[in-house]
Amino acid sequence: MLRAKFFAFPLFALTAAAMTVPASYARADEGEETAAEADAAAGAMQDGWNIVQNATSSPEHKTLVQAITAAGLADTLSAAGPFTVFAPTDQAFAAVPQPMTAYLMDPVNKDHLAQVLKYHVVPGTITSTDLYAKIKAGGGKTTLTTVEGEPLTFTEVQGNIKVDGTQGSSGYVTQADVTQSNGVIHVLNGVLMPTLKAAEPAAAPAAPATGAAPAAPATDAAPATAEPAPADEAAPATDPAN
Repeated sequence: MLRAKFFAFPLFALTAAAMTVPASYARADEGEETAAEADAAAGAMQDGWNIVQNATSSPEHKTLVQAITAAGLADTLSAAGPFTVFAPTDQAFAAVPQPMTAYLMDPVNKDHLAQVLKYHVVPGTITSTDLYAKIKAGGGKTTLTTVEGEPLTFTEVQGNIKVDGTQGSSGYVTQADVTQSNGVIHVLNGVLMPTLKAAEPAAAPAAPATGAAPAAPATDAAPATAEPAPADEAAPATDPAN
């Protein structure tokens, strides 16, 4: 497995109002902590387990697992895939501004949380070797389309893979190629943000079908013409004698 040689904290733009948070870079001791995180995460994972099982066993991905569960994606990421997951550590999630974290973890905003998590997932198994080759072939940069639908941009910085999302968000791969039964995990020291889309409004309930207008009550047939009154009895014959 490849360990990153250089560590840096990413630039975040993680508020609902799209307010950008300035970039900050790791001190030497922070870089050592990040390396230790990556080692601990990779060491806890087993090749025969799926992405969710391994993330659950990792001591550095508790927040990620909580988010996967809250977004209803555990079954999806336990499926056959394969998937490539860029998995932010707990330290990466801790760097996200608290208002944004609270917003995403609110059950009302479950769709937005799912968008953020899907932005860290690429279909197929993409190894670090694949990424370096694509970056080289692309003249120093390559992009991959995520399950969320938007692309991630990959570059090489001092021998390390940097991943850029939208809104200035980024992170470095600190532990690459952690094999899963349904893909691969690359441990990431940043949280990537997509362009959050408004949730689809719930479809208005269909108007009840208009019943056919009730049939007009059948008009009774006109009563049969009354039988003609019986003919008057014949007048008594006149006495010719009168």
